[in-house]
Amino acid sequence: MKDRKIIPCMYLLNKIAVKSLEEHTLVDADPLHLAKFYEENNADAILIYDMSDSDETHEEALDIIKNICETLDIPVYGAGNVKRMEDIKKLLYAGCNKAALNYSKQGNIEITKEVAKKFGSDKIIASVSSKEEVADNKELIEEYCDFVLLVNPVKVHDAAAECPVPMLVSLPELTLDKLIGVLQIENIYGITGDVVTHNAAELPALKGILEENGISVSRVRARFTWEEFKLNSDGLLPVIVQDYKTDEVLMMAYMNKEAYETTLSTGMMTYFSRSRQALWVKGETSGHYQHVQSLTIDCDMDTMLAKVIQIGVACHTGNKTCFFQPVIEKEMKTEDNPLHVFEDVYAVIKDRKINPKEGSYTNYLFDKGIDKILKKVGEEATEIVIAAKNPNPNEIKYEISDFLYHMMVLMVEKGVTWEEITEDLAKR
Repeated sequence: MKDRKIIPCMYLLNKIAVKSLEEHTLVDADPLHLAKFYEENNADAILIYDMSDSDETHEEALDIIKNICETLDIPVYGAGNVKRMEDIKKLLYAGCNKAALNYSKQGNIEITKEVAKKFGSDKIIASVSSKEEVADNKELIEEYCDFVLLVNPVKVHDAAAECPVPMLVSLPELTLDKLIGVLQIENIYGITGDVVTHNAAELPALKGILEENGISVSRVRARFTWEEFKLNSDGLLPVIVQDYKTDEVLMMAYMNKEAYETTLSTGMMTYFSRSRQALWVKGETSGHYQHVQSLTIDCDMDTMLAKVIQIGVACHTGNKTCFFQPVIEKEMKTEDNPLHVFEDVYAVIKDRKINPKEGSYTNYLFDKGIDKILKKVGEEATEIVIAAKNPNPNEIKYEISDFLYHMMVLMVEKGVTWEEITEDLAKR
């Protein structure tokens, strides 16, 4: 059984998060805060519905979604307010990993092939409300959609049996037995809806319960047991803690076996306090929790490196890090290197050429050949010019990114590397 995904929903209306599509009571006035809350509690992704009813509020919602996508590390799926291919494009350019087409609207069904060809079938979700909608569009879904979102859970078994791709099911509050029953269906991708959203704070515990009942879920699985580590004279393991994004060293603490296993099961950094001789969940009293992103043991198996999402500050003094008192210090210059981003994207494009992937838009361009690639480069360059006349600065950023992607496809096709480009630029 593949890992089942646990995905809360967020409903955006007038720049706030509300309870549901039907009930517009306030959940959080800061959608980014809510999104971070979901991520910190081990959500596998977030499904965001744009409920805007005008062009102005739609653009505001896209800006919020973009901010969420830039901040979070888990996938974001965009849904709602899709009428044409341009709407899918805006959701994906805002940073969504996938975008949903509502199959209760004939127009959404009609653009499925077009958007999948442009952006890749792995970016497209078909949102259905019945097994009939699946059956009527089975071939389209199978070829052009990554998975199906079932928003009406009345006949989950029937719809799943009919569906040619995995199915994400939106569920109301359910008993544990019924929830497990749904997740045991072979073709289920995961669950979303009220059963997840209303219990987001309990997701780590829920995943533990599901695993105990034979449901495979996405969660941290350790490669080493406690007995494989080399402990210090007190029977403890030193742990160095870093911010996972900046690599800033935050603190140093110790684990015993219980702290290690608690960290693995909850996803919250847990230590053993030598002064109190007790287990210590970081942030339990201050609210400055640490959500584990990775644990790495050193070559001697006697020191752990933890990379974490740090909520608030790490140090009890109120400093962000415990290491804030210089002993000696030389002037150092650090610079961001955007070239790493270009090289990473270039590497993915090059790999697609060498190892084609079915449904990949990149492979579609390579298959069509140089004339098609040149045509797209020209089109995207023109879209930059058009976007530059738009007062919203996000438009030109989206179009420049789109142009750079197509330019890199051309570079790979012609065997030109970023190293060659930067060498040439450095000479000018």
